[in-house]
Amino acid sequence: MLYFKKEKTIFDKFFNQRDALIIQYMNGDITKREFLQLNFDYIQRLRIEPFTKIDSYEKGMYNYQYYNMMAKYYSMMASDVKKRNKHAKYYNTYLSKSSYFYRQKDKSTLKLLKHLNFENIDAYFIKVRSKYLRNKLYEIVLKDYDNAILHSKSKWLLRILREEGVFTEGVKESLIDEYINEKY
Repeated sequence: MLYFKKEKTIFDKFFNQRDALIIQYMNGDITKREFLQLNFDYIQRLRIEPFTKIDSYEKGMYNYQYYNMMAKYYSMMASDVKKRNKHAKYYNTYLSKSSYFYRQKDKSTLKLLKHLNFENIDAYFIKVRSKYLRNKLYEIVLKDYDNAILHSKSKWLLRILREEGVFTEGVKESLIDEYINEKY
């Protein structure tokens, strides 16, 4: 009897890499900063642009992760420039790129939630150490999928979550509290 090995899709490879980095981070093998850098490097090597049409969970999560990693990377770069007081002209460039990618992430989040018909989704504000993020950062959990935890501070997306009846008022601890509250 012949057995055929199923080819791994780009999504299989992407999510396996993501899960491996999450495990390394949770085990303390890499810092949050290293986690972000490794994710950024991996996304760059993939050379797969975000999908225009979100017609599957995988495409939606890829887009979310792509934009999230790009936003965090450029935010980290802006912070580095600010701390070192070197190449100050790049600070605004990096900050602008970070803001752009965060906006794209929120748009992608909405496309994914619409694709899922806002079903089996729970959203709520999370406890944070940062005074800046307090009562702004919220978590969106896609209950039908493993490790499908999204975050945003978008006011327009929050309004939609409330309108769709998936946002619970009050503050809860994040499912990934340690990661959320660790600085990079």
